[in-house]
Amino acid sequence: MVAEATIPDAVSKARRGFLLALGAYLLWGLLPFYMKAVAHLPLAEVIAHRIVWSVPIAAAVLVWAGRTADFKAAIRSPRTIAMAVLTAALISVNWGIYVWAIAVDRTVETALGYYINPLVSVVVGALLLGERLDRLQIAAVALAAVAVAVLTVEAGKLPWVSLALAFSFAAYGFFRKTLPIGPSQGFLLEVLLLSVPALGYIIFLIATGQDHFVSSNGTDTALLIGCGPVTAVPLLLFAFGAKLLRLSTIGIMQYIAPTMVFLIAVLIFHEPFGTTQAVAFALIWAALAIYSWSMLATARRATSVRAA
Repeated sequence: MVAEATIPDAVSKARRGFLLALGAYLLWGLLPFYMKAVAHLPLAEVIAHRIVWSVPIAAAVLVWAGRTADFKAAIRSPRTIAMAVLTAALISVNWGIYVWAIAVDRTVETALGYYINPLVSVVVGALLLGERLDRLQIAAVALAAVAVAVLTVEAGKLPWVSLALAFSFAAYGFFRKTLPIGPSQGFLLEVLLLSVPALGYIIFLIATGQDHFVSSNGTDTALLIGCGPVTAVPLLLFAFGAKLLRLSTIGIMQYIAPTMVFLIAVLIFHEPFGTTQAVAFALIWAALAIYSWSMLATARRATSVRAA
């Protein structure tokens, strides 16, 4: 009876987690529209406001969730602070490259970066954590490497935007696991640390009349304030959703956002997408299909072992 009673509860949690995570990925997928809207503003100012206006949202969610005790303990730990400084720096680099790439019409490259990110994370896990790769995962990574090589030969240089996004986010994910606090607490700690230089920079711009917050029109002011919600809301939705979902489900859902970004870049922003890019993306999609199959097979085996 007890076991049967928990089944509806588990289904309800999974459904809630799916909707929360889906909301996060849909918002991330639509983010290029917002980044285009702020493309006329200086990159550093956009990033600074993205940080500062994320703080009150992250703090409000933490208070609502009743997790302030964990946060207070974290800020008293020098090791936690040091690791948060590193993860904050990595996510800042990722944000900066993403905002800049969309502003200069390189949105297709950002989509590619987030497509290959899971495969980069697999390689990072193998190299730094000693995680073993199965044959399907090795094949997926090899296909991704071929795709990068195709783009490199065609352009005469590495697709650095895609690689920088993929590796910076993979590194962020790797080091983020070392923070002994939950996702919402960690996010607040990161943006709080970043808000010190960010707020100082905003004050400097206002004092020298170089800002687009006070000295500009109301539209720019609203756009800069909105940088906080468009940053914090999907991250927090994902943080709460991921807790209620299996890793394999999250693994499949993570392709929603880059697919939306890719379609927006090609169909709406009309960015160049020739034969070489098509071949590279086909290889990446094949790699992700193989990787997803491997992940699902592993999840099924684990379920069978638990059932036995």
